[in-house]
Amino acid sequence: MLQPLNPTRQIKESAGLFIPLWLVWGAALAFAGIGLGSYAILDNNEGLYAEVAREMLHSGDWQAWIIPRLNGLPYIEKPPLLYWLTAISFVVFGESEWAARLVPALSGLACVMNILWFGRKAGRPQTARLAALLFISSLGVILMSHTLMFDMLLTALLSAALFRGYLFIAGNDRAEQRWAMFFLALAMMAKGFVAVMLFCIVAGGFSIVSSASSADFLRRLRSWFNWKAIGIFLLISLPWHLLAGLIEPAFTWLYFVNEHVLRFLGRREPDDYYTGAWWYYLPRIVVFLFPWSLLIPALPFAGSGKSTDRGASGRIGGPTGELKGGLANRRLHLFLTLAWLMPLLFFSLSSAKANYYLIAVMPFAAFQLAMVLEEREFGSGWGRLLPGVLLGGVLLVFAWWTANQAHGALEALGVRGWRSPWFLSQSLVGLAVLSLLAGLAAWRRPGIGILSYMLLSLGASFILLGVLQASTTQASSRPLAVALQREYPGREIFMFRAFEEHSALPFYLKKPVYIIDSRSNDLFWGNKLHRNGIVVSETDFAGYAQSESAVIVVLDQDLPLFMTKSYYKHFRESQKIGNASLFLN
Repeated sequence: MLQPLNPTRQIKESAGLFIPLWLVWGAALAFAGIGLGSYAILDNNEGLYAEVAREMLHSGDWQAWIIPRLNGLPYIEKPPLLYWLTAISFVVFGESEWAARLVPALSGLACVMNILWFGRKAGRPQTARLAALLFISSLGVILMSHTLMFDMLLTALLSAALFRGYLFIAGNDRAEQRWAMFFLALAMMAKGFVAVMLFCIVAGGFSIVSSASSADFLRRLRSWFNWKAIGIFLLISLPWHLLAGLIEPAFTWLYFVNEHVLRFLGRREPDDYYTGAWWYYLPRIVVFLFPWSLLIPALPFAGSGKSTDRGASGRIGGPTGELKGGLANRRLHLFLTLAWLMPLLFFSLSSAKANYYLIAVMPFAAFQLAMVLEEREFGSGWGRLLPGVLLGGVLLVFAWWTANQAHGALEALGVRGWRSPWFLSQSLVGLAVLSLLAGLAAWRRPGIGILSYMLLSLGASFILLGVLQASTTQASSRPLAVALQREYPGREIFMFRAFEEHSALPFYLKKPVYIIDSRSNDLFWGNKLHRNGIVVSETDFAGYAQSESAVIVVLDQDLPLFMTKSYYKHFRESQKIGNASLFLN
């Protein structure tokens, strides 16, 4: 049986890296908050989810808060918690870009809070502070905390549930079990049954490998079937599922079967997801963990490899075995390994793949990496220096290539008033200098010097924000919406076949748009299940075009097909904005 955790026991103070709490929260607020509203809502996912939340507020129908609506049609792909929270943000702060991204940003901060809380409960507060810095300054976390999607919210709630679950398994604390079920229910309301599956494979896997016998495992398994814990879970998660099934007869099959089972098997309809090999996520997790993944290759060859525990002294680098011993350290390592490895295996086995799924493993990977950095004494001198030197050299090569070889679309894009190749090349030179300086600082100061690699995260954030701000016309429908509202206020707006490519258009127009001959995957079931006036047939539109004023948005790729339509002769091209042309009758 695992011994209960006792974080009040202390070890004697020792010299080492001390990370003040203000530094953790200062960095967290900076990485999660800077530039949150500095660029437009992006088309595709961001546009979809921002518009769903906006329509909830303005529908005037309580059922829209149960069955979300996208562009005026039912949208049953995901549960509604993200939409609810975003709608509340709109009520409080207005329908702006930063208000739309507030939920993922706060979710990133919630992950930091989870890591710090868990570190204190596990008796490793300084490890947790280092882990929190690694987490919030990782490239994948910076990107996802600035993007309106489900996954950062899922990560915050799932990490809270799993940390509590670990404490219940290790200490048999019923209060932690109830809190675990509370957060798990919210995680399911954030992204569906995938949250339950991930929780079960991690908690179940940890219970199996840490059990002394099969009887011990069965005892642990039975302990999860506590009526209070299960009651909390059902009280939070069940009402919405029941109401949704009553309002929409097709909900049960669409949500449970099509969106969960068939998506995992690669048989979901419509087929609008990415696929990939079993190793799809392996290179991507290196990118998500950047810049800290640069340190991993040198760690096996550095330090003593002995475990260290942390106590109330709050310093990293304490003596081995004085806080709960090596067994507690190995137990924690085992849990963290399962907490990032099992979801990674689950996502790798799934036929539906996406880069952003990886965010769910980041709190656990960051915590374990922080532990390993301590145990390996932050790497050998060359191990700390070499990543900065090698990366700096690679970045200088790319800077030269960008300045001398990049042309075409890149040449036409202006960033912060500069030509894009010049901006990118100079930014890469700056990033290379930061990389070299970080390597030198890490080499000279084994503890605090490691944190210098956060400069790379700041530099990369600056570059990414600049590119996003400059690519508004290519990546967002905001310029298109501004032109339509300013120049064609009395005309009805139609989109020809496309929707996802300009999914932010309804959000900025503050109303749904009509779709001619829709080929949208996201509107597929909403249009198929219910008669509506949003998706317009070509026959109906041909009659409308002869009697009413309209403007049609046509993507470049659809222009040849549009020109073959019978109603094309009634229209003339007015202007081109980004990848779309506007046609007037």
